[in-house]
Amino acid sequence: MVNTADAEDPERLVLFGSFTSSSSYKPMLFLSLSGVPFSFRTVNLKTGLQKSPAYLALNPHGQVPTLRHRGLTVIQSNVILDYLAQATGRFGGRSEQARWAARAWLSWEADAITNIAKVRHYHRFRSVDPAVMAYFMPLAEAALDVVDRTLADGRDWLVGEEAPSIADIGCWGRMVFMAEGGIEIARWPHLQRWARRLADLPGFALPYDLIPKRDAEFAGRNGEDQG
Repeated sequence: MVNTADAEDPERLVLFGSFTSSSSYKPMLFLSLSGVPFSFRTVNLKTGLQKSPAYLALNPHGQVPTLRHRGLTVIQSNVILDYLAQATGRFGGRSEQARWAARAWLSWEADAITNIAKVRHYHRFRSVDPAVMAYFMPLAEAALDVVDRTLADGRDWLVGEEAPSIADIGCWGRMVFMAEGGIEIARWPHLQRWARRLADLPGFALPYDLIPKRDAEFAGRNGEDQG
């Protein structure tokens, strides 16, 4: 059963998601990097909990993630990243140009990098005709080419500022599972160095280390995690 009751402090961020979901990882990574306290509510996709009446009342698409905060319900991972950037004042971009650029990257990610998620899904979770993989693999690789070229000019982060933004979190959050799709990151050296820079940030963790399999409370950077 999914606990969708809004009994928590309305100021506390409550994220619903699944530990196998790259879409869930993106806001989880944002929250961990931000060091803010939040609650995690697990939605077991294997048992179909995302299609339960209780969860559908929260997210009518039956998808993860979903965010609850201040009486609002926010869905779709990149929209959640945008909301979190505004709500926390973190990773939104320091200049107006960077803020718009970061959101453009998120829009592009939803069109292009999402092909990596498809390759991973067909490689690990679902057998498909080889022609299907032959269609999506070049699209996934082309998306990685774009990121690698962007970082080839010496910039550390995607929008060109000295600090990461939701562009980096959103794009990496989908790419992180590329190895599970049979894609080797070492083929893109600039992208690989960027991934290492992300991994060096305080609060960074990979999906299976970060996302719990059951409900949990995260106290934030200066507290101890519980649950």
